[in-house]
Amino acid sequence: MSPDIPATAPVLRFAPSPNGALHLGHAYSALMNERIAAGTGGRLILRIEDLDRARCKPRFEAAIVEDLAWLGIRFPAPWCRQSEHRDDYAAALARLDQQGLVYPCFCTRSQIARASAGLRDPDGAPLYPRTCRAVPSAEARALLARGDKAAFRLDMERALAAAPARLSWLEYGEGAVPSERRAAPEVWGDIVLRGRDLAASYHLAVVVDDASQGVTDVVRGRDLLAATAVHRLLQALLACPAPRYRHHRLVLDQNGAKLSKSRQSESLAGLRGTGLSPGEVRAALGFAAGAGGGLAASFS
Repeated sequence: MSPDIPATAPVLRFAPSPNGALHLGHAYSALMNERIAAGTGGRLILRIEDLDRARCKPRFEAAIVEDLAWLGIRFPAPWCRQSEHRDDYAAALARLDQQGLVYPCFCTRSQIARASAGLRDPDGAPLYPRTCRAVPSAEARALLARGDKAAFRLDMERALAAAPARLSWLEYGEGAVPSERRAAPEVWGDIVLRGRDLAASYHLAVVVDDASQGVTDVVRGRDLLAATAVHRLLQALLACPAPRYRHHRLVLDQNGAKLSKSRQSESLAGLRGTGLSPGEVRAALGFAAGAGGGLAASFS
């Protein structure tokens, strides 16, 4: 299947989660989105991915907006928040369920880890062994009626049978010439579409959001390259257009590791507190002429 490239004016999105402070990796992605939007005459929107209400906090959202304003990146109002689109995700899940592609999973993380036989998905998580796929539908309904919590998973085998035989996407990386990438979503197994306490998983929410917000170009880090196969599958099943994809390099710390919130990588606010200017941060990341003011950035 050839990627379905929209013919509209480009729409890009920067989509952080307000569960911690932004770091240089986020800055690089935001600035890359800004550069491509400006170079193509496109529009850049801000999407706050705040479905995880336990970890996402208003103070982090406010800090994100402050950091982006400090960098000089402007977004049209109003901003998009995933927490305001739960009904959209429920409707998408219902459409997949109507196709016979969804089933409830009552397994705990520890049960999955023990039963996975050491197999892992591309993110490194234990590969789900499809345990609950064998649970009779009547028994599953009884468990749900009893109040047992369940995640809802995509039946990958049936989904692949329902999708076009060839799934692919146009990948630009950081260049101007695309290559066609073959999608292999089967390596993810039966992915979660809705968690026990979440309105939707990242995979389902991002596909629904990109379609409803008219996103034509997805610019994000290479750590999400493998996930694009899942997104192309869901786009095909939900009859959503396929954006162009541009997976960029990752910013590394002094030890060569990817910057991350969980590793408590130095935040933009912390760098700002040292007296660095937005221009120096932009220059260090390759988005402005001149020296980086002593700030070094390495990439992978």
